[in-house]
Amino acid sequence: MRASNDAIGSGFNSDLELRLNELSERRQHIIRPVLESPREFVLLNVRDMATRLATAPATIVRIVQGLGFPSHKAFQRYLHELSVTSATILDSMQSVGAAQTPKVLRGSRKQIHENLQFVMDQVDLHRVLNIAVRIHEAKRTLLLGGDMASCLVEYMEYHLTIAGLPVSAAVSPGRASHLVRSAGEEDVIIGISFRRGLRMTIEGIQRGREKGAYCIGITDSLLSPLARFSNELIIVPINSLSFAASYVAPIALIDLITAAVGNLRRKQVVDRLKEADQEQRHGYRWYQAES
Repeated sequence: MRASNDAIGSGFNSDLELRLNELSERRQHIIRPVLESPREFVLLNVRDMATRLATAPATIVRIVQGLGFPSHKAFQRYLHELSVTSATILDSMQSVGAAQTPKVLRGSRKQIHENLQFVMDQVDLHRVLNIAVRIHEAKRTLLLGGDMASCLVEYMEYHLTIAGLPVSAAVSPGRASHLVRSAGEEDVIIGISFRRGLRMTIEGIQRGREKGAYCIGITDSLLSPLARFSNELIIVPINSLSFAASYVAPIALIDLITAAVGNLRRKQVVDRLKEADQEQRHGYRWYQAES
């Protein structure tokens, strides 16, 4: 939930485009391949990057400074973030390479642990509490997220519904558009989207912000387009060695938020659970073996 680099803020991407346009045409031509294919250049030092781009190291330094970076190392950190947000599932899987299945499983388990460790080390519980307070006090909470993130939206909606909160979820573009159209200043909108960002989620947060709703983005990089329109951005990793993103960290974050909400509404939650207790013990939904 904290920035990995102070130079990379929510408005940095748009500022970078402006600075890029202020460079000479020659320098724009030199640096554009780096910005368009960051994964190919992120590990290169100044000399190697210059050789790859058929120019001088001093020219690379001047271009990087012209883009607003204090050093080449800061530019490399930006390229790393950019490579994360622009990566596809195929890119992620190919970066791991082929290996025996037991080795892949050990690597995957280690990656899962690292994702959860990020939540343990980096998530500020004071910020989690502040978000929970906003949800608790909001007129409505609207949850936006599609594709794979739809499971996270439904997971969070289920828990907030148990807590008795007015919550609505949208996992399709049409429903997202209709929900956000009625958003107001007393509402909280939470958009969940990773990598490049799903259009329905980004545009939903953008419209919600324009209508005065408090918008919270949950994503995996400060360079996510969610950063441009969210009042608050929460970063959690989805790194994976598999063909699919790992959502253990986002789920852990949602668990923290709903735990805080549940404690803020403890009396209401307990009262609702008392009503549900008999149904959970004897209701028709639950399997019961014959005595």
